Amino acid sequence: MKRVLVIKLGALGDLVLAFAPFAAIRARYPDADITLLTTAPFAALMESAPWFDHVVVDSRPAWRDLRGLMRLRRQMAGFDAVYDLQTSGRSSRYFRLAGRPRWSGIASGASWPHDNPQRDFMHTRARQRDQLRRAGIDHVPDPDLSWLAGGGPVLPGAYALLVPGAAPHRPAKRWPAERFGALARLLAARGLTPVIVGTAGEADLAATVRAACPEAVDLTGRTSLTELAGLAARATLAVGNDTGPMHLAAAMGCPCTVLFSRDSDPARTAPQGRAPGQVRVLRVDDLALLSVERVAASVA
Repeated sequence: MKRVLVIKLGALGDLVLAFAPFAAIRARYPDADITLLTTAPFAALMESAPWFDHVVVDSRPAWRDLRGLMRLRRQMAGFDAVYDLQTSGRSSRYFRLAGRPRWSGIASGASWPHDNPQRDFMHTRARQRDQLRRAGIDHVPDPDLSWLAGGGPVLPGAYALLVPGAAPHRPAKRWPAERFGALARLLAARGLTPVIVGTAGEADLAATVRAACPEAVDLTGRTSLTELAGLAARATLAVGNDTGPMHLAAAMGCPCTVLFSRDSDPARTAPQGRAPGQVRVLRVDDLALLSVERVAASVA
């Protein structure tokens, strides 16, 4: 194989869960020219990764946008093999757009089809390992993420990351910000500086936390994904909702407590740590019923 394309479009948590497959594909083809097709929010992070020679951005053109589709077709042309780790309806349609190369995924006509009838019930990591196994890549170990460990500001003293946000269109995935504030007070009393991370659009959540705990540091909207990974690598612990930054914290080896509602299933999507017991999952049907005391006990 001289040229290999990997497709992974996001979201962040899904991208992080694909780090091990990324590394496994690079190990399988150490001398190949490997390109990642991803979306714009993740391009800078992946350009820093050791697994790819090129990162190209899929602008996800509408199917009626002929000019955009032709541009995407040119981006996908000439590859000896394609590993579709997105395995969505959209990415499967890229099989024909790319000229029907050797293909790992669920597209009709794929050379290495992932036709496990249980795939929709498997955890993402297990599903991707099984997909690669069927394509001849049997070894998918935890990847070396030392290239991410040094990023971000170096904060004095011990600190805990708090991740009060989640997808805006899925409010049921959010533990109330006021409870993150109460938890921040308890952590500060233990000598841990609460550090709030998330997107700029989650600044109001950070303000609620800081109103309850002025000692908390607000870094929402102030870190790149690479910087966030470094912060997580040095954190004492992290507590947050089922959202991308918690996947990144878990991947960096940070002890994590992740809060799930009935809106998502940890059996299929929970963050994956690097050691047994590193990631704890608290799941309740309604996060409004999850007490501060229970969350605090999980990080004692």
